[in-house]
Amino acid sequence: MKIKKKCVAMLLAGGQGSRLYALTQKVAKPAIPYGGKNRFIDFPLSNCINSGIDTVGVLTQYQPLVLNDYIGNGQPWDLDKMHGGVHVLPPYQTAAGASWYEGTANAIYQNMAFIERYDPEYVIVLGGDHIYKMDYSKMVDFHVANNADSTIAVIDVPRSEASRFGIMTCDEEGRVVDFTEKPKEPKSTLASMGIYVFTWEKLKKYLIENENANTGSKDFGKDIIPAMLGNGERLFAYEFEGYWRDVGTLDSLWEANMDLLSPSLPLDLYDQSWKIYSRHENMPPQYIGPNAHVENSMITEGSVIDGTVDFSVISAGVTIEEGAVVKYSIIMPGTTIKRGAVVEYAIIGEDSVIESGAKIGMRPECVENRDDWGIAVVGHELCVSEGKQVLPKEIISENI
Repeated sequence: MKIKKKCVAMLLAGGQGSRLYALTQKVAKPAIPYGGKNRFIDFPLSNCINSGIDTVGVLTQYQPLVLNDYIGNGQPWDLDKMHGGVHVLPPYQTAAGASWYEGTANAIYQNMAFIERYDPEYVIVLGGDHIYKMDYSKMVDFHVANNADSTIAVIDVPRSEASRFGIMTCDEEGRVVDFTEKPKEPKSTLASMGIYVFTWEKLKKYLIENENANTGSKDFGKDIIPAMLGNGERLFAYEFEGYWRDVGTLDSLWEANMDLLSPSLPLDLYDQSWKIYSRHENMPPQYIGPNAHVENSMITEGSVIDGTVDFSVISAGVTIEEGAVVKYSIIMPGTTIKRGAVVEYAIIGEDSVIESGAKIGMRPECVENRDDWGIAVVGHELCVSEGKQVLPKEIISENI
């Protein structure tokens, strides 16, 4: 029996996230911790339920175990619905055989039967690795008002960065007249955010055609959008003016966490009218010990702090012992920083141990050549032995 929904969300969460190196060796990118108590995927899931979209397909593929456990039945996001809710959709075998998702468009194509169950008028396609708050219902309303076949969310970026994105050129009504993926000489600064609203019947037609052609990368940005544009379909750009971060690199992940500590707070996680929900363990309150010195930092529940913490994001269940120093760093859940260890300008993965006297990272002013400086990274479930040093830009993916 079909249950009619106005809009179904399809959340692409299967990417490998190779640019996050050691942090995605065991964990899918959308499951990476962020901001002390959240993970990347909390943002699109929370945006969906806050926008009134209660049917979400999460397309998983690479290292899905942690992500699947985290999503569970969708209860933290109020997505444990009888009719709708959140559904994890891995690749599966059909009568035609089994296949991994070959691209973003192919992933949606392989799950058309899921979408058809809800007979939607519109489908919104989302990524699982962006940090932002957005009312998708306003984008859907914009799509309907313009009688669009596809609406692409865009954000204005500095011209110096435009060549990193798919760039839209629009007429005075906001209709897309040109789209170029990562142009060397960008014609505008309107960058695609990888968020699309489609009229379902139109999208279905293009997904089938793209699949039957068996050419190209089976990707929205490289195949579907250019094909629709070339055929004169009504494509519109929906300009987003809020905070948005693509956290696909180590530097952008570190910067996005540091943004939370900015006095201007460009992303308000304390806004009660638009909560970012998460699944979290039932932990005791944080404990700040008698020897602790904490400034301008986020300290999450279950943490025990007895050392120095400055301008850092400390996740749940972290222990920082007396005499340890953590500055300008991200410490992910369950990690222990032992007595006398120093962690500066670094990212430490989940459930890792930094032994006494170890030194991770370095302040920029302590590096002779500025080009040699960067964020130091220790992966998940690793141990850095007593007295060891991890240099700036160094990425540790095994015990040392």
